[in-house]
Amino acid sequence: MDYAELVTEKVNPNTVDIDTGSTEEILRMMHEEDCKVAAAVGEVLPQIAAAVDMIAERLANGGRLIYVGAGTSGRLGVLDASECPPTFGTAPEQVVGVIAGGDQALRTSIEGAEDCRDLGAADVDRLQVCRRDVLVGISASGNAPYVLGAVERAARLGAATVALCNTQAGTVLQAADVAVVPVVGPEVIMGSTRLKAGTAQKMVLNMLSTASMIKLGKVYRNLMVDLSPSNQKLRDRSVRIIMQAAGVERKTADEALKNAGGETKAAILSLLCSCSPEEAKRLLQEERCLAKAEKLYRCKSGRPGKAG
Repeated sequence: MDYAELVTEKVNPNTVDIDTGSTEEILRMMHEEDCKVAAAVGEVLPQIAAAVDMIAERLANGGRLIYVGAGTSGRLGVLDASECPPTFGTAPEQVVGVIAGGDQALRTSIEGAEDCRDLGAADVDRLQVCRRDVLVGISASGNAPYVLGAVERAARLGAATVALCNTQAGTVLQAADVAVVPVVGPEVIMGSTRLKAGTAQKMVLNMLSTASMIKLGKVYRNLMVDLSPSNQKLRDRSVRIIMQAAGVERKTADEALKNAGGETKAAILSLLCSCSPEEAKRLLQEERCLAKAEKLYRCKSGRPGKAG
């Protein structure tokens, strides 16, 4: 691979004088380049949608979403995975982030780790990836051997695969079932893909996990009803979500959350349907989506639910 030919390694003609600019001029150049990122992501929404449908289907059937990357790309994958349990109440093993070089590479750069194709395959084997899983390989250049090794190995094991890259010349694109390629152009600082490329990757990862969780019924309207109230801030958010969704006062919402054992979604459903927390939990076992569970209650009981 001739890296000099990759758009992520090109010199940006718009920022060649950045080193002589004033502080505000430097920031203006960076901001103007960053404004191009959202448009680049918008160009690949159909491919992101295909990936989301694939992810949601496999998660619904007991599979996992696994992010694999090196350097900035790996850190972003680990970040997105780590946010899923508190935000959507997922099990820690349901969305997994893996970075070349292991957890030490999250804080200390281990650049050589991305050059080992076999290491990527070995990490896939360590995770016991199977056909129920989806593996997302993240690489700005699309040519990191570690990521390519992981995607190829996952594909051989029958897993669905997605490649998230920032250049159409990425070799990993041909190895994946779905290719998501937001091309953001040359970086503000030549080759510093933690900038625009990293921002685009973060936007796409936000979409992959959030849209998948919405399709799995973990959002009611635009409220994160499956969040885990594991600290004071999240408990307060849970109570406010219950208030908003069920149209009740804080005291009622707080009591409902306690009665439901801290399960926000069950607390909401118990209020919407005027049923016990136990009945709400049984309904949610049949229908994960809160709106569908409320409809199920009305059909079974013949009673109208309480308008939220």
